[in-house]
Amino acid sequence: MAEEQNGQPIIVKRKKRGHGGHHGGAWKVAFADFMTAMMAFFLVMWAVGQSDEIKESVAGYFRDPGKFMKEGHSGMLDGSTSVIKAESDNLSMITPPVEKDAVPTADEQSQLSLAGRKILEQLSEQEVFGRLHQNIKVQMTSEGLRIILNESENSPAFFEPGSTKLLQKSAVILITIAKELGRLDNRLIIEGHTDAAYTGQGDYSNWELSTDRANAARQLMEVSGLRKNQVREVRGFADQFPMIEDDPTDARNRRITIVVLYEFRELQYDQIEVGGDLMADMF
Repeated sequence: MAEEQNGQPIIVKRKKRGHGGHHGGAWKVAFADFMTAMMAFFLVMWAVGQSDEIKESVAGYFRDPGKFMKEGHSGMLDGSTSVIKAESDNLSMITPPVEKDAVPTADEQSQLSLAGRKILEQLSEQEVFGRLHQNIKVQMTSEGLRIILNESENSPAFFEPGSTKLLQKSAVILITIAKELGRLDNRLIIEGHTDAAYTGQGDYSNWELSTDRANAARQLMEVSGLRKNQVREVRGFADQFPMIEDDPTDARNRRITIVVLYEFRELQYDQIEVGGDLMADMF
């Protein structure tokens, strides 16, 4: 070690040149391999807990992915060629079939019955209910909960005569019903009916009037408490289904009906049997 003239030692520091703590990208490869292994592990664990049909479907895909994607073989159901056949003479909707003798659960029946009682309790607190209580019916049917709002002979109850305009003093009835039904998961059908006495004006017949009244009720109820898309259908029946069968011209046949569907009924409405394409046989 050299020394300066004043006797102090000279210290030379040598710095090592290298990666400066950087270890390259090898760890990324190892981490990717680890994540792939973990995903495969969880996939295996999921498959172990599935039914035999699903296991066979998964196995069919890995045996021949191209054939599976093109033709749908090794479907979810044993023996079928696909979940939905590409060509069939009798194609059903995706919804599972509902037995013809299916019935609602006891819990759902109780829930809808309770909703009906709550609606009547809420309506009884409204001043207008004293005048309209004979125009309101709440029934339990095979479809679900049915609420009928019918007109009367002496004076308009809900709509102006021959019009789709709701009476302001009666609109509170629909608003009260909407608030209670909006708490349910069940979907609704709103029907419009007329009597046979209305002859219409020009091209505007009972069909248009009944449908437009049902739609007017829907519009008010949707801004008053119903959930988005809770209304499944709006129907207009004109004077085809009178409530008073002996007198089709009876004013009580003019009515709005709100049907709160049981879940199994809604599934039945969703199932459509599609036959062969008749156009294909002609051209």
